[in-house]
Amino acid sequence: MKEVKVVSINISTEKGTIKQPISKAKLTNKGIEGDAHAGLWHRQVSLLGIESIKRFEAILKRNILPGEFAENITTEGLELMECQPLDTFSSCQVELMVTQIGKSCHGDGCSIFQQVGKCVMPKEGIFAKVRREGILKTGDSFVYHPKVFKIAVITLSDRASSGEYNDLSGEIIKQKITEHFTTKKRLYKTYYHLIPDNSELLKNLIVKAIEEKIDYIFTSGGTGISPKDITIETIKPLIDKEIPGIMEYIRIKYGQQKPQALLSRSIAGIAQNSCIFTLPGSTRATEEYMSEILPQLEHITYMLYGIDKH
Repeated sequence: MKEVKVVSINISTEKGTIKQPISKAKLTNKGIEGDAHAGLWHRQVSLLGIESIKRFEAILKRNILPGEFAENITTEGLELMECQPLDTFSSCQVELMVTQIGKSCHGDGCSIFQQVGKCVMPKEGIFAKVRREGILKTGDSFVYHPKVFKIAVITLSDRASSGEYNDLSGEIIKQKITEHFTTKKRLYKTYYHLIPDNSELLKNLIVKAIEEKIDYIFTSGGTGISPKDITIETIKPLIDKEIPGIMEYIRIKYGQQKPQALLSRSIAGIAQNSCIFTLPGSTRATEEYMSEILPQLEHITYMLYGIDKH
């Protein structure tokens, strides 16, 4: 966690214009009261660091005042473009959630570009939504919290849980998660469970994970049609919104080469704010499913948090 100072708070009554500093602001669920960019959308509040402004001062060879790049909040203490969506900034009263890094530049059609000559916001500015309303004053400090994704991996297997053999599918899921989040430069924490094919144990783990706001829940095993395959019957009643397209696509894609893949009853869905994916227990199927699911995680998560990335 890092402390980030609020150097200036700036507002304007029109979009695309230089903003003027104010000593304090009221932040609501729409953004900064009185600012043209306030509204029920994902770019309510813009932030730009003094660190970025100083670099542009060297290029323009003149001082740049807070608000000249139309940022709502001028900060000091963190290179803001290193942030990622879903990171948060919290002060005593206010909390902001990062929703976007940079933006499209309107070029010479923008009054800021016309007056200043260049704009740093497209590359180094960030945008946020208000998550906790309150008063923010110049001189206040934010605490920066990078988003840490919480992931539960649950393998169902009587034989593996009894020690008869190692849980290879669970290890593959954890390995793929590590590769994915490392590549994305995202922080994450994985919680691993190996249990027998027991509906009550599985339900308790899923319910607890949902209550603890686990971001992603992956299960392995129990998706077939044998009497011991209880994963789908256990989890489906806990899902608020099913996402059928992911699993349908995987079954069709791999079922063309391996017809037995069509017998999988795997499902995906949302329970409160947790994403749940039920995978078959075979190692090959686990590899295939993870290769198709992981690229979808980011967009699914943004949708859950109301971030429009279209």
